[in-house]
Amino acid sequence: MELIQYMNIIKKKLWLILAIVVVACGGAAVKSYLLTTPIYLASAKLIVNQATQIEGTPTVNYSSVQTNIMLINSYKEIIRSTAITSKVVEQYPELRMGANQLARGISVNAASNSQVMSIAFQSYSYEHAANIVNAIAKVFKEQIPTIMKVDNVTLLNEANPADNAAPINSSPIMNILISVIVALLLGIGLAFLLDYLDDSIKSEEELERYLGLPVLASITRIQKEDMRTNRKTASSYKQEAGEGNYATLNQ
Repeated sequence: MELIQYMNIIKKKLWLILAIVVVACGGAAVKSYLLTTPIYLASAKLIVNQATQIEGTPTVNYSSVQTNIMLINSYKEIIRSTAITSKVVEQYPELRMGANQLARGISVNAASNSQVMSIAFQSYSYEHAANIVNAIAKVFKEQIPTIMKVDNVTLLNEANPADNAAPINSSPIMNILISVIVALLLGIGLAFLLDYLDDSIKSEEELERYLGLPVLASITRIQKEDMRTNRKTASSYKQEAGEGNYATLNQ
């Protein structure tokens, strides 16, 4: 099949392709703006930076850095424990969160061979999520000397509740663009499928190709308007033919 034939198929089924695109875009817009509840993510960073004392002067060496990195795995579990979450609930009742809810929602990450930990929490409000991670970070920093008998945690940065953060689970523009691309592919594929399943002869060229014989004559499609025009023409022709006066035999 030549390229011009593909283009003709798309042209004939253009209404179907456009209909699929419009429906897909409308569905993506409704889902993104009306049916998706936005979820926001806030995070705070901590650093584990215990230094050794050499002649009374704090000194950071390779051994202490590796020790701090290994401690991070323990700190990840401690942050999610009730020792921390219960204190957060006790000290920050305005958060209206239970200890188990906090433990389930907290995520703690640390890059490989890094002393920096990131505490993150998701909520339906960015301000609420920011307040929670800040509370968790502060309580953890306060409690870790009591739990681990070492004060080696420093708060690098807190989440700003006033930030105008975007939701992490909704990108309407991207969703609509993806739906346009998918709908175009689906519509074009469906147009080709319908044309492939339609085995009727649509043109003289197809008939010549299938039969291998030349077309000697063809009958064009007659529309109702053409029939009305032909009747009017025939009627006026009869009137013109009968307008003359003719003598009868009796005359």
